[in-house]
Amino acid sequence: MKSFFKTLSIALLSAFCSIFIYDQFFQTGKNTNENTLEIPKLIPTNYTFNTNAYAAESTDFTKAAEKTVNAVVHVKNTSTSDDKYSSYYRYFLGEEELPERIGTGSGVIVSQDGYIITNYHVIENSNSIEITTNDNKTYDAKVIGSDPDTDIAVLKIKAKQKLPYIYFGNSDATRIGEWVLAVGNPFNLNSTVTAGIISAKSRDLNKRDGKNESYIQTDAAVNRGNSGGALVNTNGELVGINTAISSISGGFVGYSFAVPSNVARKVFEDIIEYGDVQRGLLGVMGQALDARIAARFEVDETEGFYITDLEKGLGADLAGLKANDIIKSVDGIQIKEFADLSGYLATKRPGEKVELIFKRDGEEKTVFVRLEKINRVIFFAIEVRPLSAEQKKEYNTEHGLYISNMNNRRLYQRGIDNGYLILEINGKEINTLSDIKNMDNSDIEDILFLSPSGEKKIVLLQY
Repeated sequence: MKSFFKTLSIALLSAFCSIFIYDQFFQTGKNTNENTLEIPKLIPTNYTFNTNAYAAESTDFTKAAEKTVNAVVHVKNTSTSDDKYSSYYRYFLGEEELPERIGTGSGVIVSQDGYIITNYHVIENSNSIEITTNDNKTYDAKVIGSDPDTDIAVLKIKAKQKLPYIYFGNSDATRIGEWVLAVGNPFNLNSTVTAGIISAKSRDLNKRDGKNESYIQTDAAVNRGNSGGALVNTNGELVGINTAISSISGGFVGYSFAVPSNVARKVFEDIIEYGDVQRGLLGVMGQALDARIAARFEVDETEGFYITDLEKGLGADLAGLKANDIIKSVDGIQIKEFADLSGYLATKRPGEKVELIFKRDGEEKTVFVRLEKINRVIFFAIEVRPLSAEQKKEYNTEHGLYISNMNNRRLYQRGIDNGYLILEINGKEINTLSDIKNMDNSDIEDILFLSPSGEKKIVLLQY
């Protein structure tokens, strides 16, 4: 009996030892080396976390659409065709009356009493303008004023009831990547809403046309008929007037451009208050910097506006700015290209002061500059100014405009240069800048000039 218990005890001890050795040294997944890497932890696929400190912008556009769609109107422009085919109708078909031309676009109601903002090119050369609202009511519109330089026009309709309108937003506060809606009437499809983002700001589509363009670029679909319509943010505030597309085919390919609302609002208010646009002049001449321009002027900066000269007696000169200074910002708006500078100044009036930060010899300085009224117009690639009292006495004339910068090669080749006066255009005396401001170059048949020596010279421009 004793031998039985002895044998059982040895068997149990052997089994325990075997289990202990197997558990310590042979079990799968057990580390036998302290330097072995730990098995990575598994994270469930539904685990979420926020890496952004700001909430995503709402992509529900229904409220913005409801606020704006009834305040965007259809604009119908009826004009008389007066182009190269006019003589064909007159002489070959024997028709005394020229055929009518009809153009369409969009407009934005900005006051409950019927003021409308649209593009100048939508109502250009109009004989009559008809407005159709989103509830299919039609009105005859009156042109209150226009500004071809910014492509903005102001219309007025009379309605018996208060009209829905869109509030102005702050276009300077818009950001690249921000959601926007384009509301208009493409291809006569009334009350069309498309969505996109702001792709870029301060776009100048043609840097050689002499216009101070500073468009908001978006990828919201815009086509023919959208011109003059609204570009609004997700709050339904007006941040731009849709104006142009960039396209080879003539259709939308992803790029559309809008006049910033701050510029449109300023033009609108000027036309209502003064009857004309009041522009403030900084009084500097120069170029926007890039790598090529910086190398040319031997400066290290590749962004900003490089001053090459100043107009004596104007704000920048009186504030102490000098040639070779580089303007870096205006009222906190960073100046990377000329459109940044010209676009912001287009929202200001003569008499206002702006804060400039500029660099001189590598050191940043701050100065306040008073804007002056612009007393010149670019006409037919010629910069002209009103005559001073001294110039009237010197040239012995009471009318005319002084040529301060001749950039028209055709006229230069005929001997017309700086210092000449423009006395008449198409046989009509020229007295003020307003006489030529909105003149179409294609309508100019002849110009009468007066040289500094007192010699009159007429130049025929059409044959």
